[in-house]
Order: sequence, then C-alpha cells, then structure tokens
Amino acid sequence: MPRTGVITFKGTPMTLLGNELKVGSPAPEFKVHYFEGGLKTISKQDLLGKATILSVVPSVDTGVCAIQTKRFNEELNALGDKVNAVTVSRDLPFAHNRFCGAESVKAMKMGSDYQNGNFGDAFGVMIDELKLLARAVFVLDKNGQVVYGEIVPEVTHEPNYAAAMEALTKAS
Repeated sequence: MPRTGVITFKGTPMTLLGNELKVGSPAPEFKVHYFEGGLKTISKQDLLGKATILSVVPSVDTGVCAIQTKRFNEELNALGDKVNAVTVSRDLPFAHNRFCGAESVKAMKMGSDYQNGNFGDAFGVMIDELKLLARAVFVLDKNGQVVYGEIVPEVTHEPNYAAAMEALTKAS
C-alpha cells in the first residue's frame, strides 16, 4: 500500500511502498544477497536465534549512508558475535564488498535488495520515486519479532543510533 509524505528526500515528499512495519509484529520474510566467494543469500530464517539489527540505507556510496554503516560497525564491535548485524541497500553485492574493504567494515554483513526489491516492499521502505530504500533501522529479537523500528523522516538525516543500540542490547 503506497504511503505518501511519511518521508522526504531533500525536503520533497516521497512515497513508500509496502505496509508499515509495526513494533511487536513478526518480521516479514525476505531474501537479500551478499558476496563472499560468490553470491549468497541472507533470509529471515538465517537470523533467528540471535538479536538482529537491520540498518537500511539508500546507497553506501553516499556520505550519510557511509557514516551510518561505519558508525553501527564501530558500535557493534563491542557485542561481537552475540548479535546479527546487516546493512541493507539496493547497491550491488560487489559494491558492498568494495565498500567494506575500503572502510574496514567487518562487524556487519551487507545485504543487497537489488534483484527484486522484496526486502523494501516487505519492510515498507521502498521509495517509489527513486527505487531506493529509505533510511531506516529495525531491531529483531531472537525469534524474529520487531522490537524497534525507525524510518528516518528525512532521507538525508542520520538515524537515532543510541535508541537502536539500546533496543539491540536489550534484545540480546
């Protein structure tokens, strides 16, 4: 279901596709791709058993998205392998791989929604006009239940890192 005016991009209202994902609901099924010696996938099922942070960005090749990815990567180092951490964008898996190497991002996997946009639609963060994902953060508990969600109202602004990390720490 299209939702207009939930977010803006440089002040211009945008339309989000998919239903709004509410805290307390189960995370929807999804599949994103990553590159590790070949193309592989991450699904909701792969994340069960540990608390998970899903950091959603339009493109890691932009300033705010790079800041968000690096910031969560730094903060997640303290939690080690106690949690799952995935940055999701529509960038190709090869671009993710290049970015992680150049920026020493190691605490997060990078998931690409490039093939069919099913993550964006399922989580209600696909920007119709741009065919990119809105800036958002979701935290899932070990059972795949949404315990925190933030869709950043202005795409060019950063998310609330402290609130997301607090939710992740409580869920882990």
